[in-house]
Amino acid sequence: MALPTTHTRTPRRSRATVALAVLATALLAACSPAEPEVPAPVTVTPTVEADRSAPPEPVIPVVWPLTGVETEEVAARPALAVKVENTTSARPQTGLDQADVVWETIVEFEVSRFIAVFHSQVPAEVGPIRSVRPMDPLVVAPLQGLLAYSGGQSGILSQVQGSGVQSLSHDAGAPGMYRVSFRRAPHNVYGEPETFWAAADAGHSAPPAEQFAFARTAEDASAVVAGAPATTLAFRMSSQARPTWTWDAEAGRWLRAEGSTPATTPDGDRLSAVNVVAIDAAHVASGFRAQGGAAVPTYELVGSGSATVATGGKYLDGTWSKESPEAPLVLLDEAGEPLTLAPGNTWVELVPLGSGSLTVS
Repeated sequence: MALPTTHTRTPRRSRATVALAVLATALLAACSPAEPEVPAPVTVTPTVEADRSAPPEPVIPVVWPLTGVETEEVAARPALAVKVENTTSARPQTGLDQADVVWETIVEFEVSRFIAVFHSQVPAEVGPIRSVRPMDPLVVAPLQGLLAYSGGQSGILSQVQGSGVQSLSHDAGAPGMYRVSFRRAPHNVYGEPETFWAAADAGHSAPPAEQFAFARTAEDASAVVAGAPATTLAFRMSSQARPTWTWDAEAGRWLRAEGSTPATTPDGDRLSAVNVVAIDAAHVASGFRAQGGAAVPTYELVGSGSATVATGGKYLDGTWSKESPEAPLVLLDEAGEPLTLAPGNTWVELVPLGSGSLTVS
């Protein structure tokens, strides 16, 4: 009996199946991402055109030369210095609160006298006006302006006239000075600054040059930046003159007193300053004599010495120098750099070297 034969059949793909497989392969090939083409590097050189226009000019503010305070325009008038008395018979004085700079000096009999310098403000009246002294030409010569006073000794008058300033003397009949009835002579000569300025000749009509270096702002002033705190500046100028300056933070100013008595205007307002400068200088006999043969002193202001600048409730020590009578007094710090003041008015105390003093507290 014949045995059955076992045969395993392998199914054959139909033509349709094969065709589908071929189509799928083609589609997969079509959908596969192609290798990215890396572009050749391109170097681009920018075209830069040089700006040949001039750079903008720096903005330099216009300031009053004696205060450093900004203004739209500096008035075309000279500096006006006026000799003002400072005895008890003369207080309260008129016009001091509008001065750009006030210099306090010690004259005979150890009393103080002021040289009040006006330029940025025009007070209606100034006084009492008194006579000149030998130190006045050294102070006012750099201003090359006007000096108004009541009179003086012939030798001192010659020094004033040789200093380059225009002299306006009450004794010589200068216009604008008169005697008032509410004070006794010789404490009653007053004057009108507008009339003084109207009398300026062609050689004394230009605004003054800057006398001190000023910072742009009070915060940038030398004493404020690098100084030590100060509340009171107590001066001993002489046995008769002991001015005191007290810092008023609210007002941002130093307030003046004559000893313990507040110094005021006729309206009762305190005399004040943004800057107080102390100059130590030799206080020597000038060779002139006053009543009773009393020696008339002067200061040695050509040379150098120690100085103190007080601004913004702070003070800073330095030095001063003056190359010639016509040169302005220069203030320097210990490194020899200019000491800058804050914009505003300044009082300069000429402290007699050796006998005078400044106590800061």
